[in-house]
Amino acid sequence: MPIDRQNPWLTPDAYERVRNELVRLRDERSAPSMQDPDEEQRRERRIRKLSELLLAATVGHEPPDDGVAEPGMLVTVRYEADGLTDQFLMADHAESVDDDYWICSAESPLGAALYGARVGEHRQFRLPAGEWATVMLVDAVPYRAAGTSVG
Repeated sequence: MPIDRQNPWLTPDAYERVRNELVRLRDERSAPSMQDPDEEQRRERRIRKLSELLLAATVGHEPPDDGVAEPGMLVTVRYEADGLTDQFLMADHAESVDDDYWICSAESPLGAALYGARVGEHRQFRLPAGEWATVMLVDAVPYRAAGTSVG
């Protein structure tokens, strides 16, 4: 059963880092300060974003090893234009899980195109300059099953 697309995937460590940042930002909000209004607005937006992320997040749930691209999966793709392959972790950008892997959000153009793809499927996504690119899903394995540790 795939992970709900509305719930970002976070490792337990990432959840804790986000929670700690939220606590720190809330503490800063309650401390007297001479910050400019723009900085206060940025902090309030970040507090809202982190609060929403923590409420919606799927924490520590490992997706099934079914070869479907979804949050929590280490994904390998091959770009049709040049035959090069790339590997990344499909997860929320707010959580930097592992410096060894590039993080691709399921909401990004590439992530949205790949979401739900099965090994061997081709998907298209729009590049920033407006052209279309085609990728083939080569592999999708759960992050832990790929030999990584998640706290």
